[in-house]
Amino acid sequence: MVRDEHYKVLSYYEDLRVADVRDGMDVLFRHHYGSMDPSIRPLFRTRVCGIARTVRYVPYQGELPYRMDAETYYKEWIPNYYRTICPYPWIDTIREGDFIVIDQSERNVGLMGSENTLACIAKGARGFVSNGGVRDTDEIILQKVPFWSKYCSQTNVIGRLQFDAMDVPVSVGGVVVHPGDVIVADGDGVIVVPFMIAPEVAQYAQREHAQDKKNRKAHYEKLGWKEDETVR
Repeated sequence: MVRDEHYKVLSYYEDLRVADVRDGMDVLFRHHYGSMDPSIRPLFRTRVCGIARTVRYVPYQGELPYRMDAETYYKEWIPNYYRTICPYPWIDTIREGDFIVIDQSERNVGLMGSENTLACIAKGARGFVSNGGVRDTDEIILQKVPFWSKYCSQTNVIGRLQFDAMDVPVSVGGVVVHPGDVIVADGDGVIVVPFMIAPEVAQYAQREHAQDKKNRKAHYEKLGWKEDETVR
């Protein structure tokens, strides 16, 4: 269960890069854990951290109504599919600071798109990561919704995915993610920090980041470059 104390640790990660967090994990000998597979990539360059809100979808196991006429399929079968087979009950439970972690069985299906991602952002979600697909990507980029995924997809969920569970451990990008874990994502990918070690990891990650800023600032000065937010 995700509790208030999970969200309190986010203040430790607000300024940290994925590389810093990776180094912090390594100090605690977690070399083998946390970094999602490089196939999980951002739609655009940005950096986000949040608390894992997990959800799982599996391949559709039913049959398609091949004998149904197109108008009935469009007006009745599709709406019923969203209500009873592939609903999104977790959207109503989103809290400010959540990072939505979606296990969709690595299917190249657009479970999320330009409209429902905005609904989540409006409720406080900071970003998304999925081992499957996302669609409407041009609009999502325009809307600046942070999203990391394995695929850019054209399809919707109808006849392809069904809802399985929420707030459970999931596997995304080769990493088991538990509800309440800390997620940090940027252009280098996505890293998962188990909640129980999140404060200690942040301590070492912050030290690494501070040293990096100091060293890079010195290079900026020698090169005559104007300071930016990455060295201040």
